[in-house]
Amino acid sequence: MNRRTARTSLAVALLGIGVWQMGAGGWIHAKAALAQVLLANAWTRTQIGVDAVAPWPWADTWPVARLEAPRVEADMLVLAGGSGRTLAFGPGHLDGSAMLGKPGMTVIIGHRDTHFRFLRDLLPGDTLNLTGRAGRVHRFTVRERQIVHKDRARLAMDVPGLALITCYPFDTVTTDGPLRYVVLADPVATEPLDNAMPITTAAAPAR
Repeated sequence: MNRRTARTSLAVALLGIGVWQMGAGGWIHAKAALAQVLLANAWTRTQIGVDAVAPWPWADTWPVARLEAPRVEADMLVLAGGSGRTLAFGPGHLDGSAMLGKPGMTVIIGHRDTHFRFLRDLLPGDTLNLTGRAGRVHRFTVRERQIVHKDRARLAMDVPGLALITCYPFDTVTTDGPLRYVVLADPVATEPLDNAMPITTAAAPAR
């Protein structure tokens, strides 16, 4: 193989790798968007009284709440559990934290570059709406934002409230960093389902 042919082969290989990576990234976005559609259908069944509705036959999670941040136009469904497999499809309710409507801190975690990207735009005073399976809308007001080390993070789990957690920084290309971005919100009120708007599947932030 001469030098020119070698350079050409290398260029084609690098281009192929780039196209493959862009395709993989596109697949991640497409999977997240499709999941929201299927989850919306499962949530509709949940709202009429069916418990633990799997959004697809092999799913090991199901929607347990709907999260809205009206000012930043974020609207998404929250899934049961916080495994990496679950978080690929949406934010997850952390096992061991308070169930919605129960005493204590409700903790929801999500990926910084998909569903929880909107956390960077939340400000103290913003309203968060969390609708439970029973059809009641629990309203919270953002109190503060924190950047903490994962090994030193502490939450008062017996205090009523909502904590939204994602990785930090938002724009880094590395994964599994030690920092976490935490949004803490205080409960304000609980209202009937009639005051909630219909679920929209296009509002989940993309990478």
